[in-house]
Amino acid sequence: MEVSGTSAPTVTVFISSSLNSFRSEKRYSRSPTIAEFKCKLELVVGSPASCMELELYGADDQFYSKLDQEDALLGSYPVDDGCRIHVIDHSGVRLGEYEDVSKVEKYEISPEAYERRQNTVRSFMKRSKLGPYNEELRAQQEAEAAQRLSEEEAQASAISVGSRCEVRAPGQSLHRGTVMYVGLTDFKPGYWVGVRYGEPLGKNDGSVNGKRYFECQARYGAFVKPAAVTVGDFPEEDYGLDEM
Repeated sequence: MEVSGTSAPTVTVFISSSLNSFRSEKRYSRSPTIAEFKCKLELVVGSPASCMELELYGADDQFYSKLDQEDALLGSYPVDDGCRIHVIDHSGVRLGEYEDVSKVEKYEISPEAYERRQNTVRSFMKRSKLGPYNEELRAQQEAEAAQRLSEEEAQASAISVGSRCEVRAPGQSLHRGTVMYVGLTDFKPGYWVGVRYGEPLGKNDGSVNGKRYFECQARYGAFVKPAAVTVGDFPEEDYGLDEM
């Protein structure tokens, strides 16, 4: 086959291999020799350069030629954008052998042995008193959480089930409804107020994650923090449903 130089400095091609079933899209310079190009492909296909045989296919997947002149430049072959370079491996590895991770031996270590090691992330965090190993910070966070819970409990104690209310949730417009639940929940920590709206403005039917806290129609129920709830003599809103 006659080879000739091309002027474009780089080319985008697809790389396939006899070792696996997937393709990689890569951009390469046209300047390396085929021998140098094979070395670059080692990290892509996992085959040693000395065991590679290269074939060039066009964008329509039609076979063009073999890239078998080790000292020829990649750009001296008719390699263009969209072409595919197929790597045939002659090392003896079987197709898919590098894809089946179940055959890879896993390294396992017991929690006790990991705890004794001194060069781990956990040991570094302990020495540096970071994250959960910062006792002062953890104590401060626990105190702040207890304070928030105490404040929420006091706010919740002033809200009675059955009361009419207005809800001013952050980022939402004012809504009116009826208090259906007040207390702790399983879905999030702290105190929550379950509200039944007069129109489908909510997110649930009074149940969350399979646990029911009160009864209402779908999308008429919502849970908000006590601070967002104001109880009072708020009549139900008239949406004009009876008007002609």
